[in-house]
Amino acid sequence: MATLLHLNVSPRGDTSTSRRAGQLVREQLAAHHGTLTVIERDLAASPLPPIDAAFTHANLAVAAGHADVDRAALALSETLIAELEAADVVLITSPMHNYTVPATLKTWIDLVVRPERTFAGTPQGKQGMLRDRPVLAVVACGGRFSDDAISQRDFFTPYLTYVMETIGLRRVDVVRLESTARGPEHVARAFDQLQGWCATVVPALLA
Repeated sequence: MATLLHLNVSPRGDTSTSRRAGQLVREQLAAHHGTLTVIERDLAASPLPPIDAAFTHANLAVAAGHADVDRAALALSETLIAELEAADVVLITSPMHNYTVPATLKTWIDLVVRPERTFAGTPQGKQGMLRDRPVLAVVACGGRFSDDAISQRDFFTPYLTYVMETIGLRRVDVVRLESTARGPEHVARAFDQLQGWCATVVPALLA
């Protein structure tokens, strides 16, 4: 039985496009790969605390190889990393806030991307220390994206891809559901796109 880590990010509850989209993706995953063990991490319902001095000092102490480390300050980070290590697939369902990841998701990233714990510094640059596994990200966007001058830019996709690769997760697939603030027709069109994306990505995911 495969294990799914599902990070839900939207604060909008039942009205959230990304949460509805996440449920659809989970149904598709189960249909193609059988019953999943799901680790739920709702970053909106249970926000993670911001990075503080205790975590920063302990994180740097571990990276430096010091024996005297405040392990309690790293306990939450270790829990989040353990959830990530247990997962065969990671699903992130999130809105896009101001062209990039919401603050709650950024906090999760800051707690799991740690030197000499999830990545190692080498002469060739940062090398991921976690086992590679697929990361699916469904991103709900109120506006649209294109190459013309007036369209907004997507910093979410390149940032998430880069930071996941830093810790060893190189199989990152992002789908943007665009123009979701422009009415039901646009939302319906976005879900048609999502269905097509699932049909392409999901069947071979755990092959």
